[in-house]
Amino acid sequence: MAYAINHLHLKSADPERSAAWWAEAFNFRIVSDTTRSFGDRFIVCRSENEINVMISNERSGERLGAADGDAHLGLEHFGFDSEDLEADIARLEGLGATLAEPPVEAAPGVRICFLRTPDQVRIELIERRA
Repeated sequence: MAYAINHLHLKSADPERSAAWWAEAFNFRIVSDTTRSFGDRFIVCRSENEINVMISNERSGERLGAADGDAHLGLEHFGFDSEDLEADIARLEGLGATLAEPPVEAAPGVRICFLRTPDQVRIELIERRA
């Protein structure tokens, strides 16, 4: 059996604000917005390449730990292709992201950088040059 990634799930203190940020920053479509039976607001977004990203807040009685937009163990970051790192950095900073690690050459013809979203999700931009 082949295993396909079904979704990624982000927790947020304000799912509506977070979903709006991802929609503006990376053209995510908001597919649904509900309150589930266990009390959390649950927003389903879909990326341009059809990956589902769920965004929700705490469930009733749940206490979430602090977000960490720095390098850490566990699921560490999202990676996004970029045609122009500097332009995308400026655009995302204009939307409230902060630069965590400036652009570096990771391999010949490949540059990367890391940013923190307003909700402290770590993202990587990858620029490939011919």
